[in-house]
Amino acid sequence: MLLGVNIDHIAVLREARAINDPDPLDALPIAKRAGANQITIHLREDRRHINDIDVKNIIYSSHLPVNLECSVDPDIIEIVADLRPHRATIVPERREELTTEGGLDLNEPNFANIDKSVHYLKAREIETSLFIDPTKEAIRAAKTIGVEWVELHTGEYANIYAMLYSNLSKTPHSIKELELDRSKLKQMLKRSLKRLEEATKEAEEFGLKVAAGHGLNYQNVKSICEIDGILELNIGQSIIARSVFTGLEVAIKDMRDIIR
Repeated sequence: MLLGVNIDHIAVLREARAINDPDPLDALPIAKRAGANQITIHLREDRRHINDIDVKNIIYSSHLPVNLECSVDPDIIEIVADLRPHRATIVPERREELTTEGGLDLNEPNFANIDKSVHYLKAREIETSLFIDPTKEAIRAAKTIGVEWVELHTGEYANIYAMLYSNLSKTPHSIKELELDRSKLKQMLKRSLKRLEEATKEAEEFGLKVAAGHGLNYQNVKSICEIDGILELNIGQSIIARSVFTGLEVAIKDMRDIIR
């Protein structure tokens, strides 16, 4: 199973002080040395962390393939087409969200022309992927659009796991709708994993390659690794958070060891 390391949160630290340090570019040789298979970054429309200069520098400098997450905003798509990363993963964006809160709703009017963006990128030899919820309907829509990959949103699974097996419920960041009995959370966690398994199987049957990501960490990733058919995980925040204490190379190696 491949590991894509998302380095957005290095830029989050930089932007917190509005200076030029730490530089996400410095992570590239460390990630390669630690055994990462891919660099993942997200160029958001509001440029809240990774910016245009970062994207160009990373794509031109990385010895590892670069997976560039992006919206379908025409200006963003033009940047992606011009810089030609190894892969473009189209994700939903809302300005008020802290992080991507769910997969693409391909029935929304905003995504009516997503197939045109996909074909435009593919014509420039860029692999394409859609970040979707683990539903059969989303898988079938992705196949119709013509992407090579889908990335399954694991946020629901990660949130349930955190409320069940960590102290999240005792913190100000508790997820109110998941403040439930442990027995109920265990049932929900089992169902969430089942949905991921079924979506993976459906994608395989349609000839789509499957990645997964969002909210994955050193505690909850093992069950995701056990799903046959998932070829790649994209993980960022938990790796960068651990690196504060261990260093980035050790943090990536620790995650690689769990995945193996």
